[in-house]
Amino acid sequence: MNVFVVEDDPIIIEGLTIALQQEGSTVKSASCMAQALKTISEGVPYDICLLDVMLPDGDGYQVCKAIREKSSVPILFLTACDDEVHTVLALEQGADDYVNKPFRIRELMARMNAILRRSKASGDASQNGSAEPEKSPDIITVGRNEVNIMTGKVFRGGEEIFLSAVEYRLLLTFVRSKGQLLTRQQILNDMWDSAGDYVNDNTLTVYVKRLRKKLEEEGEEPLIQTVRGIGYRMM
Repeated sequence: MNVFVVEDDPIIIEGLTIALQQEGSTVKSASCMAQALKTISEGVPYDICLLDVMLPDGDGYQVCKAIREKSSVPILFLTACDDEVHTVLALEQGADDYVNKPFRIRELMARMNAILRRSKASGDASQNGSAEPEKSPDIITVGRNEVNIMTGKVFRGGEEIFLSAVEYRLLLTFVRSKGQLLTRQQILNDMWDSAGDYVNDNTLTVYVKRLRKKLEEEGEEPLIQTVRGIGYRMM
């Protein structure tokens, strides 16, 4: 596993590097935003990125945005800011998850593995159905978007829309129940995976907002309707 770590604390970088290398991973690190952006521009592929929020010359949100412009690689934030505003901002910028500092290395590894499991599930679907995607019967139209269940990809006007593993999983939840009202609890139950990792109620609203932003354009009829006090419905 190739891991990209953006963190300005040399002690944390050293500890993470040792722990990840012991698990067989290759680690590339950057200690500031400028260095991180330079690494991103080089286009080296990574399996997962760990981003600190506070950097000496900027913040991890800007690094996250730069990564999302090029890739849907899983992103996990390492943050000492445990208030809801910072959490929501990280998720809105495209992060898949976050871990508050100080953290236990086992907790971090568990979060990383959960993200990678979800990402791998989408990737496996893509590989299994890549032979003749244009002939696949498993293409579902959602507004002006096309969801290819076999390849795990979403397109709009012929251009691919990059979704994180959590966003894609949420989209599938809506697609499977298109036209039906889903309570927030029904959605949360569906987002559980076999290891008990899940999207919680505090972040579900953020993920729905991110999905809307990627699937809808200004002036279009909303694809995901909010039923106040109950949940959501995909039209």
